Amino acid sequence: MTRRVNPWAALIALCIGFFMILLDTTIVTIAIPTMVRGLHTDLNSVVWVISIYLLVYAVPMLFTSRLGDRFGPKRVFLAGMVVFTAASLWCGLAGSAEMLIAARAVQGLGAALMTPQTLAFITHLFPPAKRGPAMGLWGGVAGLATITGPLLGGVLVDSFGWEWIFFVNVPIGVVGIVLTAVLVPDWQPRRLHSFDVPGILLSVAALGLLVFGIQNGQQYDWGSVAGFLTIPEIIGAGVLLLVVFVVWQRYNRAEPLVPLRVFGNRNFSTGTVTATAIGFAMTGMFVPLVVYTQNVLGLTPTKAGLLTAPMSLLSGIIAPFVGRLSDRGNAKYLVMVGFLALAGGLGLIALISGPHTDPWTLVPALLLAGVGTGFVFAPMSNITMRAVEPALAGTASGIFNTSRQVGGVLGSAAIGVLLQARISASMSSEATEAVKSLPPQYRSDFVESLSHAANSANELSDRVGAAVPANLPPGVGEQIKRLAEQVVHNGLTDAAREAMILPVAVLLVGALAATLMRRTPAPEPPNAPELTGGVRTGGRA
Repeated sequence: MTRRVNPWAALIALCIGFFMILLDTTIVTIAIPTMVRGLHTDLNSVVWVISIYLLVYAVPMLFTSRLGDRFGPKRVFLAGMVVFTAASLWCGLAGSAEMLIAARAVQGLGAALMTPQTLAFITHLFPPAKRGPAMGLWGGVAGLATITGPLLGGVLVDSFGWEWIFFVNVPIGVVGIVLTAVLVPDWQPRRLHSFDVPGILLSVAALGLLVFGIQNGQQYDWGSVAGFLTIPEIIGAGVLLLVVFVVWQRYNRAEPLVPLRVFGNRNFSTGTVTATAIGFAMTGMFVPLVVYTQNVLGLTPTKAGLLTAPMSLLSGIIAPFVGRLSDRGNAKYLVMVGFLALAGGLGLIALISGPHTDPWTLVPALLLAGVGTGFVFAPMSNITMRAVEPALAGTASGIFNTSRQVGGVLGSAAIGVLLQARISASMSSEATEAVKSLPPQYRSDFVESLSHAANSANELSDRVGAAVPANLPPGVGEQIKRLAEQVVHNGLTDAAREAMILPVAVLLVGALAATLMRRTPAPEPPNAPELTGGVRTGGRA
């Protein structure tokens, strides 16, 4: 006897996994300064802890979306949740930056297995007329994860150590596995007959080379990596392989990894552009914000999490209502409002941030950014996925999520590089100016010490003492220490403000892309078909 399936209960079970994936993006960011110290490493290595997760999350998603078509979304989702939960335990036990990066890569693979199945299930469980509220819940979970990540991460880091930002996933994962097994139907699309192995290899190689080149360019001074191999050559090879991948998808007559006909729909094409832009901005904005609030303003991880909490809370409250609105009228205007509000909020943060700014004066700007985030996700997902033909739902979900994650990878890498470059330049400039007030015999060592601290980007604010030579007269020593602290704080502030402008520019591109979206046809009557035994009666199996 078949059992009746409650689509909302199934969606909630799936959203637990989605929540855990997004939680692990934001929860790590708040721990950046603590992890730099705890792992005795540098900023670039910790940025890799973030980027490798996003990279391995994004790269295989085109492939993992097809796995759902082949073996069933529920089974692939459960496999991903098991991998993610086990890798979270490994992350917490890692004793070095290298081991943590390896564990985060496995964690990203688990996330890649889960994410495409969530959107594919929404299109299966809900008819178009009821899809807006479902997308609103999905967007609300994204907002809740963004608030929970920094806040919970701050509490865990301050109370128990950075390892617990990963251990916390284990009980959440176990609950998610049980609920998914019980509540989610075992839907079997069974559409795929073969895998596009050349397409998989080309996409993995292209994105891997691009991200490696962008993120490590500053480390290798944009020159040689090994022998004759240089950073520009690595990036160029990535671009070339990406072009080859697209050409292969065009001429592959079997079952390409990315059926290019799906881009014939304008809403889907522009939706992937907006998803890339929001992924870039959401990942990129937190890195300079965390460095500024903790290393300049002196907030603990918990207080930094509390500072950003109202932004994410407002986003989570708004998202379900915006999701309902996206079923009426032209949803592209909601997307445009969201992009512009988020860009305005980040621009305002960059404008008012200073070395001595009261942290709570940032709250209005953060709230504006929260409004923007709440307006983007649900209508963007709804308008992008609504017009996709059912046979391409799994593939389209994979492409859409991949574009968002690729944006996140590029945002993390680009902002990391820009921030490090600006820290080096700003602190060197500040040191050169400040040294004029010191006796001549101390100037050279002062500039050299602070320039080294800026270039290493390691334990940034703790490097103030490096500029103070031993055995100095008390008055001179105190003067040098005050100047060094001023240089570090001014340099980090300038660098964070300048780095924040990049996501603002990308958001404006996203808003421009949203203007090209078309109004979708009126949805079908809201008669939700009965779901029994995991198959929609009277509909597609």
